[in-house]
Amino acid sequence: MFYDLAASTWGPEEIDAIQRVIASDRFTMGNHVREMEQRFAEYFGVRQAVMVNSGSSANLAAVAALFYRRNHPLRRGDEVIVPAISWSTTYHPLQQYGLKLRFVDVELDSLNLDTRRLEQALTPATRMILAVSILGNPAALDVMRAFADRHGLIFMEDNCESMDAELGGRKTGTFGDLNTFSFFFSHHISTMEGGMVATDDEELCHLVRALRAHGWTRDLPPDSPLFEPRSEDFFEAYRFILPGYNLRPLELSGAVGLEQLKKLPGFTAQRRKNLALFQDLFQGDERFIIQTENGKSSSFCFPIILNPQRNPDRRRVMAALKDADIGYRIITGGNFLRHDVIKYYDYTTVGAMTNADIAHDYGFFVGNHPFDLSPQIETLRRVLDQACR
Repeated sequence: MFYDLAASTWGPEEIDAIQRVIASDRFTMGNHVREMEQRFAEYFGVRQAVMVNSGSSANLAAVAALFYRRNHPLRRGDEVIVPAISWSTTYHPLQQYGLKLRFVDVELDSLNLDTRRLEQALTPATRMILAVSILGNPAALDVMRAFADRHGLIFMEDNCESMDAELGGRKTGTFGDLNTFSFFFSHHISTMEGGMVATDDEELCHLVRALRAHGWTRDLPPDSPLFEPRSEDFFEAYRFILPGYNLRPLELSGAVGLEQLKKLPGFTAQRRKNLALFQDLFQGDERFIIQTENGKSSSFCFPIILNPQRNPDRRRVMAALKDADIGYRIITGGNFLRHDVIKYYDYTTVGAMTNADIAHDYGFFVGNHPFDLSPQIETLRRVLDQACR
């Protein structure tokens, strides 16, 4: 395809890493995964990182951990403030653990939660804010962190779409009590499948480690705050303390992740060069609404909303993109309230989801990759200019 939604970022280094794991004959998580966790924590400036088998699993393990902490755990029926636009697995663990969602509309230009509605969203049952930085663009994480601290709320970050973005000189995915990342094929780094939970909280880290592998103690140090070791090693090797899962990553993913992490700064720099060209070509054209950058975007992709005030014909635009061999898709998951699965949720909304609906009905995105896309972006501009005349 001339301009695809996703592209491989692997080189010979990743293939060699896989071959080393194959030669070792150790495929379940081991030293490569442990080193990936260490290097990841160092890169992002957090105390702890726990690798899992996907970003979706990272969200599941993070939400679960909050139910088992000793002080002020989450409980079924507690309310969580969430943005109306995100991927499905931002929300599913909340529903699966019996939490009530409080949906807040997004800003049309940033596509992130409209923090002006936070006070209105707050109720006596509110226990947590789940922040999402959409498609590489940092949400107002500083504002939400301060709001959460002021009201004694848990603050969690789903940073699966925005690895290596920055706000105020600080990496996104470091503002929350728990923070999640994804290493899916199309994301900023790829380990085939994979994800990470990052935190500065030792107890939450240990909870995630136990939940990741069956709920047992084997991956925890003997001085963990979660349990008191016993003298019988035979039993201790298979001691279960939590109702856990099997979310373990493979050694293959850990080894590939180490190579990808080395390349991440260069990947992000090139994505930002492509973003600068995109902004130069589209900014100020009233036919198109593009993301207003908050901080430093890591530019997952290029979302575009056709200005509804100009009565655009999205079908005509989609047809023109298809003819030009340009891939496109809905913005993340669109307005989540518009999906059939919402019938299974306990939720309320904070007013109308006006901007989320506009993004759902008039928006789409095209890809960004860590290599020069100048010909593709310039062609995109010509195609959209013609289709929207």
